[in-house]
Amino acid sequence: MTDLPGIAIKNFHEKTSRGKLYVHDTFGPRVEMPISIYFRNEKQMPTLEKKALNLCQGKTLDIGAGAGSHALVLQSRNQEVVGLEISQTACEVMKNRGLKNVLCEDIFKLDNEKFDTLLLLMNGIGLCGDLAGFRKFLKKAETLLNENGILIFDSSDINYMYEDEIFPTDHYYGEVFCLYEYQKQVTDWFKWLYLDRDTLEKIASEEGWISELIYTDENDQYLVKLSKK
Repeated sequence: MTDLPGIAIKNFHEKTSRGKLYVHDTFGPRVEMPISIYFRNEKQMPTLEKKALNLCQGKTLDIGAGAGSHALVLQSRNQEVVGLEISQTACEVMKNRGLKNVLCEDIFKLDNEKFDTLLLLMNGIGLCGDLAGFRKFLKKAETLLNENGILIFDSSDINYMYEDEIFPTDHYYGEVFCLYEYQKQVTDWFKWLYLDRDTLEKIASEEGWISELIYTDENDQYLVKLSKK
């Protein structure tokens, strides 16, 4: 699939294009994803993300690191951090921005590495795609964490998107199909996951994790910390 988000991030960083990045989903019109959001400094980040960064302990893996803004904050605090991205183009931007440890890899293919914190922000947990993918991710996360390691991520309950509709009967309502649009190009459709807290806690518990709600913002986005039982 064409790496349109990575290309958009690189063009923004190099100031070679003013093109806009859009996200399409099955709910309605496309929505602009401001590319500048990938380049915020710590002061520009919302409270939820600041709280997440303050929870990070030991060696941290920033999964789906984008342009590396969260990892760069941790690095500036002299914390050991690795920015993980599947996008080779985004990895180049992270390195260019000064992030020392960058890994271009699919999280599900990562082996022989151990961390104290796994971090996914900006609904990075969505990469799981569906509930089965979330269970698969939790199993993978267990293999990547040191003893007493923690998993930190945010998500949101999108039941409000169904106000005038009936919930789907063939899949969990937080499993959404999306695609990116940039410079008149589009990606293939892909699945993205939004988790309501009850479903998250139920699955996490069944997979042997303790979940702790850390913060909820005014947009019903929430931050959780998971640790092994």
